[in-house]
Amino acid sequence: MTFNLSRLQSALQTLMETCYDTSLLPTIHHFDTLVSTNQTAWELLEQGEPAGTVVIAGQQTAGRGQWGRQWQSNQGGLFLSKIVELKLPVAKQAQFTLCSAWGIATILRDRGCPVQLKWPNDLILNQKKLGGILTETKISQHYITQAVIGVGLNWSNPVPEIGINLQTFFAKAEKPCSYTAPPIQSLEFLAALVIQGLDLGIQQLLSANINKVLTDYTQLLTCIGKPISIAEQTGVILGVSEQGNLRVGLYPKTEIGFSQEIELQPGTISVGYS
Repeated sequence: MTFNLSRLQSALQTLMETCYDTSLLPTIHHFDTLVSTNQTAWELLEQGEPAGTVVIAGQQTAGRGQWGRQWQSNQGGLFLSKIVELKLPVAKQAQFTLCSAWGIATILRDRGCPVQLKWPNDLILNQKKLGGILTETKISQHYITQAVIGVGLNWSNPVPEIGINLQTFFAKAEKPCSYTAPPIQSLEFLAALVIQGLDLGIQQLLSANINKVLTDYTQLLTCIGKPISIAEQTGVILGVSEQGNLRVGLYPKTEIGFSQEIELQPGTISVGYS
C-alpha cells in the first residue's frame, strides 16, 4: 500500500492536539526511495529547512546503523529522520540516543507493544530486533547545535532471523495486550507515534530530569543482571551512566558490593539479543 502523507498528518494532529499547538506540526517530506533519510535531512537543513522537519522514505538504498553497519531498508518498513536544533554540551551526546530510544519505547508500550531496549540504540520485541536509532550531530565550540535522529522500524517488511516486524507480532498475539489507546493500524500511524516518541525524548533531554529518563531506560534494558566477560574478568551488567556508558560490576562481590565497577563505551562490546 502506498504511503499516505495526508493520513500521517491527520494522525499527528489527533495525537498531538492535546499537547501541542497544531499549527506547529512538523514539515514532512516523503520519498518513495532515498539513499538515506539522514543524508537527505542534512541536505534539507543546509537548504534552510527548519528544526522539526521530518524525512520519511519507503525504502533506503544505503541505509546505515551504528558504527557504519548496513541497515536493511526494504519496502514496508518505517525509515524516518528528524532535524533538531539545540544547544547541548558535547559531554551529553550519548543522551540523545538514549532519550530517543526511551521516548519511542514509551509511546509504543502505551499502544500495547511491550518494547524493550538493547543498549545503546536498539528497540527489542520478544527478544528480537524491532528497530534501531542512528543519531548524527554537528558541533560548534563544545556544543551540539544541530542533529539528525534517524529511526528504522520494522512494520511489514521482511526481516532477518534476529528481527521481528510489528504486523507479525500483532497477528500472532493470542489476545490484545492491556492498553487503553487504539492499536497501531497502519504505517502512517506508526510514523506518527515515532515522531511523538522523539518529541517526548527530546523534551526530556532538554529538561533537568535526565536521571528519571536514565532510570526508566535502565528498567527497559534486556541485559540488566546479565553476566558479561571482559578480557579475563567476569562481571554483571548494572545499568547505564549519565554519559551513556554501560555500567558493569566486576567479581568478586563483597558484602558491600562488587570489588570494582567499570564503564564501557558504546561500540566496545556487544550485549546480544537474548
